[in-house]
Amino acid sequence: MHYTIGIDVGTSGTKTVLFDEGGAPLASKTAEYPLDQPQNGWAEQDPARWWEAAIHSLAAVLEVSGVNPAQVAGIGLSGQMHGLVMLDAAGAVLRPAILWCDGRTTAQCAEITARVGAERLIALTANPALPGFTASKILWVREHEPELYAKCRHILLPKDYIRFKLTGVLATEVSDASGTNLLDVPNRRWSSEVLSVLAIDPALLPEVFESTALVGSVTAEAASLTGLAAGTPVVAGASDNAAAAVGTGAVEPGRAFTTLGTSGVIFAHSETAAIDPMGRLHTFCAALPGAWSVSSCTLSAGGSLQWFRNNFYTPQTPYDQMTAEAETIPLGADRLLFLPYLMGERSPLLDANARGVFFGLSGIHTRAHMLRAVLEGVTYSQRDCLDVLRDMGLHFPEMLVTGGGAKSPFWRQLLADNYNCPISTMETEEGPALGAAILAGVGTGLYESVPAACRRLLRIHPSESPIAENASAYTPYYELYRELYRALKSQFSTLSAL
Repeated sequence: MHYTIGIDVGTSGTKTVLFDEGGAPLASKTAEYPLDQPQNGWAEQDPARWWEAAIHSLAAVLEVSGVNPAQVAGIGLSGQMHGLVMLDAAGAVLRPAILWCDGRTTAQCAEITARVGAERLIALTANPALPGFTASKILWVREHEPELYAKCRHILLPKDYIRFKLTGVLATEVSDASGTNLLDVPNRRWSSEVLSVLAIDPALLPEVFESTALVGSVTAEAASLTGLAAGTPVVAGASDNAAAAVGTGAVEPGRAFTTLGTSGVIFAHSETAAIDPMGRLHTFCAALPGAWSVSSCTLSAGGSLQWFRNNFYTPQTPYDQMTAEAETIPLGADRLLFLPYLMGERSPLLDANARGVFFGLSGIHTRAHMLRAVLEGVTYSQRDCLDVLRDMGLHFPEMLVTGGGAKSPFWRQLLADNYNCPISTMETEEGPALGAAILAGVGTGLYESVPAACRRLLRIHPSESPIAENASAYTPYYELYRELYRALKSQFSTLSAL
């Protein structure tokens, strides 16, 4: 019997899962860590926390499962996208990583757009310059921390830092590199043109691999810290969403999923590098050769619910208790709406200045009303992105849903009613970690291919259908939700300048 391990380096914690050859999880461990916000709109983490979490969770799953480490066929990694990790010549971290949800780089995005050209940038990288992406973070450090930038010799993404600590190899792969604004996405390689125009030394960037490629093996030092066997193969892996696509089987035409994690994502498989010319959605390389994805990213999906819990309940309040309370409130929350722009917004607004809003608050509204408005507002934000996908000609007979929000029957029904299509969930709720493990299995020859492995290993629960009267009743609230942003857009900009 052989086993695989998937490591998912998330924003709130690192999750490690050990699977058998049939894709069944034998042991799982999540080690959590905080998100630091040194200023309003900033988001950072110390990469040392990721590595400590990886060490702890790897050791835990090996101990709990009792599996002989020598029987682990391979390790795959997934993780939060876009984060900037800077290393010196000795491989030491130079500063806290600047994360995907950090909004400090609006000026640098404008600079990138002006220097490369808006249309040219989208043609090359398939995406506009966005504050969440890595390129603008590099320019921000170069401008504001020049002495530190001068010491930088290597730039990595979050999961790639963990692979570096496991193997000593500096590498990345196409799906994660797609979110840097530096990759030629249609051709799956670093864009020499963008790097030249932005005066970024290509030597700072690691080699780019396909997701199933073997790129290194566990060192003796990493083995002693984690309990892994030295020499265990480590594959390139994928970004969290690309790995989740593998873990949900969204690797063939007509397949898509929604993730309700800290962020909210709709991710659709595409056989071509389909690009939205307005840049409202992202086109990235998929985790299998010759395929791409079209996806959205809203910055505060589950993050909005977590914020509401931490400030209006207690951090220990179970989410199912909260959604049960929200279910006692009628559809539309008695004419209360919430705009979930706590960290600005990416898809489809592309506005780092946007901020959260409760609209319609009155004396009749209780905490439960506000909670339902939060859940509905996040759902509207996903519906807004799905409408853009449909406008691009991408349609799906049903939608898979994953992430913490997928555990809530109430929230799943909200999605079904607003998407007006059936919603289904996976029998194995391991998402990106399972996808990373499948990539490890393909890279080490355990499985024939990514699609073949998905067809063999994945099982889906029966779908949940929309309620027709709810689907029509939500529409006027959704339309008002969309109008509110347009009405407040200039005021968000004014607020950011105060």
